[in-house]
Amino acid sequence: MTASEKNTFRLSATDRGIRAASSLLAQGGLVAFPTETVYGLGCDARNDRAVAGVYAAKGRPSFNPLIIHVPDTASAEAFADFTPRALDLAQAFWPGPLTLILPRKPESSISPLASGGLPTVAIRIPAHPLARKLLAAFGGPVAAPSANPSGRISPSNADHVMEGLAGRIDAVLDGGPCAVGLESTILDLTNETPILARPGGIPVEALEKALGTPLAAHGTSTGITAPGQLSSHYAPGAALHWPQSPVHPADALWLAFGPLGTRRGLTLSHSGDLAEAAANLFGHMHALDKLAAEQGQTSILLDKIPETGLGLAINDRLRRASAPRDDA
Repeated sequence: MTASEKNTFRLSATDRGIRAASSLLAQGGLVAFPTETVYGLGCDARNDRAVAGVYAAKGRPSFNPLIIHVPDTASAEAFADFTPRALDLAQAFWPGPLTLILPRKPESSISPLASGGLPTVAIRIPAHPLARKLLAAFGGPVAAPSANPSGRISPSNADHVMEGLAGRIDAVLDGGPCAVGLESTILDLTNETPILARPGGIPVEALEKALGTPLAAHGTSTGITAPGQLSSHYAPGAALHWPQSPVHPADALWLAFGPLGTRRGLTLSHSGDLAEAAANLFGHMHALDKLAAEQGQTSILLDKIPETGLGLAINDRLRRASAPRDDA
C-alpha cells in the first residue's frame, strides 16, 4: 500500500458497523453501502471536499452529477422544489428505485459539485433496510454514485466494491447482494413533460400509468443531465458484442437470456424472467469478465433482451457496456 492509498475497512451489517460508517461519513470519509439497486459510494453531500473525493476515487468526470440519498420525503423537500406531480410520484414509489430530478432550492446545502454544476438535484429514498439505517444514523444527505471505477461494471455485492475501489475509499458496509441489481430509474421533472433520463429499476410502464401521460425520451443534444448517460458505461474488461450472424466460435462465452443449451457462459434467466435477469446482470458480467480473463478471451457475446418492462433498462446497460470505450 502506497502512502496515498487508504486502508479500506469492511464493516458488518450491525449497529456497530452502522455507527462506524456514519462516523466516517461525518468526518468527510467515503463509505460504500448497499441499496436495493447496486452498492453506492457515499459521502456527506454537503461537504465539497468529500464530494470531490468521490469523483477522484471513481475517476468520474465532474460534469456527471451524483444522486442524493435521503431518509424521507421531508428531508428531500429541504433540498429540492417539489411540484404536486413530484410529491405524487414520491408517495407512489418511495422508498424505492426511483430518482427524481428537480429544481435545486437556492438555499440548499448540497455541494454544487454533487449536481455537476447544474441548477437541479437528483434525489431518492432507497428501500434497502441497511441503507435506511445508515441514512438515519448519519442524519444528513448522502451523495452516492455506484461504487465502482467510472465506466466499469456496477457492483451488486461488497466483493465487487473491494475489487474496484479497495485502497481508494475508507470502508464498505457489507449488506450482502443487492435485490434489484439495476440502478434506479431517473425521471426529470424540471419540464412540463416528464423526461426519462435513465431507465432503471422501475419500469417505464408503471411510471406512465402513475402519471397518466407518456414519458419523453432524453435527447442527446441536451447534454448530460443525470447519472448514467455517458455513451460508454458499465463496461467489463472484455468487449461485449451482439452477434451479427448465427455463426460464432465454438468456444465463445455468452451472456444469455433463456436456456444456454450447448453454449458456454451464464444466463441471466433460464426462464426468461426479466426481474431475475435484472438482479443477475452485473454479477454475471463480473463473473464472465473474470472467466474471459482466465481463458484469454477478449469478447463476450450477448443475447437480445425484450424491450419491455425491465428489459428496457437491461438493454440500456448492455448497449452502453458494449459501446466504444471512452478511455480507449
